[in-house]
Amino acid sequence: MNSQLIPVLALIKDTFREAFARRIFWGFAGCCTALLAFLVFIMRIDVVAGALATITIFGRAMPTTDVQGLVHQTQSVIAMALYFFGMIISVFASAGLVAAVFEPGRIELLLSKPVSRSLILLGRYLGNLLVVAANILYLTIGSWIIFGIKTGLWGGGYLLSSLFTIFVFGVLLAVIVLVGVLWESAAVAIMVTFGIMIVTPILQQRATIERLLSAEWSRNVVTVLYYVLPKTSDIGVIIRHLILNEAVDSWMPVWSTALFGIVVLAAGILHFRRRTF
Repeated sequence: MNSQLIPVLALIKDTFREAFARRIFWGFAGCCTALLAFLVFIMRIDVVAGALATITIFGRAMPTTDVQGLVHQTQSVIAMALYFFGMIISVFASAGLVAAVFEPGRIELLLSKPVSRSLILLGRYLGNLLVVAANILYLTIGSWIIFGIKTGLWGGGYLLSSLFTIFVFGVLLAVIVLVGVLWESAAVAIMVTFGIMIVTPILQQRATIERLLSAEWSRNVVTVLYYVLPKTSDIGVIIRHLILNEAVDSWMPVWSTALFGIVVLAAGILHFRRRTF
């Protein structure tokens, strides 16, 4: 077990080193720090007798009395921004890191090591995932602490949302890995991943779409695509419900998306093991 774990850890460390060298990690950290600075210095929250008296943003004071509601709404906005825009940035950055593995000279060097191909690809996958996860957790925990200190509210739904964000990125990263193995192109990996991110919100409205389609086969195609592809929009709704302490209607989007990620990552590893370089 240790003999297999050591090369994986080495590959994860190498991914972090490359992320630092390419300024990817620092770019993420800089954006997160800027947002945390915004929360600390730009937004001032005044609490009087356990109730929120005013919130001041950019020098403009807005009276309010609902502490918990305001905090949860603000946290949901931050979580949604991190979920969607952070995902876009993460896909751009990770596509380059994955494609770099297949550069001439580098792939031959990796394959010359006494490490199985499965562990090579898995180590690179985990390294990319941890680079993004570290920044997501930094922003989420940092903003959670800021809101907690300012308002005295320490709800766990906001922290839990970061795990779902990391989870969905992990699934999209599996797509990047598979495309990288097939075509060795960061551009193609980005296009395919973005295609999925664009299509899934449309498929979320499948009930409306099916009413507009006259052919039975076309309605079946929409239904199949909805259940097969990752459900990024549905999981975004689940994240918002968790932060606002609302009931989640169904967890199907989570486990079906996880199944998609497992199958795609396994396909990438299997194809990588069979390829010749």
